[in-house]
Amino acid sequence: MKFYKNILKVVALLLFGTIYAQQEPNYALYRYTMNAINPAYAAADGETSLTSSFRSQWVNVQDAPETQTFFFATPLTEKFGIGLSIINDKVFVENRTSFNVDFSYKLKFSETTDLFLGLKAGASTYNIDEDGFGRFGFNNGDSAIQNIDEGFRPNLGVGAHLFNEKYFVSFSINGLLQGERVNVDDGRVTTSNNNSHWYLSGGYNFDLSDKFEFRPSTMIRYVNGSPLSADFTAAFRYNKRFELAGVYTTDGAWAGTLMFNLADWMDFGYAYGGSSRSDLNDINDGTHEILVRFNFPKKNNSDE
Repeated sequence: MKFYKNILKVVALLLFGTIYAQQEPNYALYRYTMNAINPAYAAADGETSLTSSFRSQWVNVQDAPETQTFFFATPLTEKFGIGLSIINDKVFVENRTSFNVDFSYKLKFSETTDLFLGLKAGASTYNIDEDGFGRFGFNNGDSAIQNIDEGFRPNLGVGAHLFNEKYFVSFSINGLLQGERVNVDDGRVTTSNNNSHWYLSGGYNFDLSDKFEFRPSTMIRYVNGSPLSADFTAAFRYNKRFELAGVYTTDGAWAGTLMFNLADWMDFGYAYGGSSRSDLNDINDGTHEILVRFNFPKKNNSDE
């Protein structure tokens, strides 16, 4: 009996994951992966960088969500930046890989503050493992599956990023061009449309001493058909080299994060998270997220 109860828990978890996956991937280290959602971040720091991120959710659960992310950004001039991103997101029977190009433009907002405007354009592939429905007791012969277009789907997004050495405010909209995907509800397989994703984030850096900073921040997400979600982060940074943070999400998730500035040319981040839901914690070993960023020397660009 206990075996079958565990099986039911796993199926329930995967159903929850499928519903959750209708949103874009989330990151515990969101302050360092903003390129994924906001094109205005493309080379906003004036540096050329390459970032790789891997997130494995609900470890030891079959077909649990996994996300691999790659960003490259470089300034073209003092005002223009460009970025390239590849994001592979897999959950349950769905696998989506997106390829995007970001363009950013800097406006002088004040003597100490810059406003960056961004445009994201690209496409994604969408694939379904039809056999996966049968493995978990769903109808893999549903006609809805046969009608899904698994070709390239265009993507368009816009964003703005207000930056000051002490604070930042970011707003972006992704998925302005909608596409079709699979939805599972009460054991039935149907199709649904992707909706636009809205993001609002901000943070402030408080100097506690010559070497310590308190860096609270938040990320608010909204997509039609899902509850409003918000992440609240309390981070402490020492000597601009080491950062320790705690993250709480309004959907009941939590995480602890570490960021190391190993050298001027390299940053490393790690996050471990879980859920306040005991039924989820009993059948998985948490969520792991790893980030590596390589920084290259600044270019001496001038306006064209």
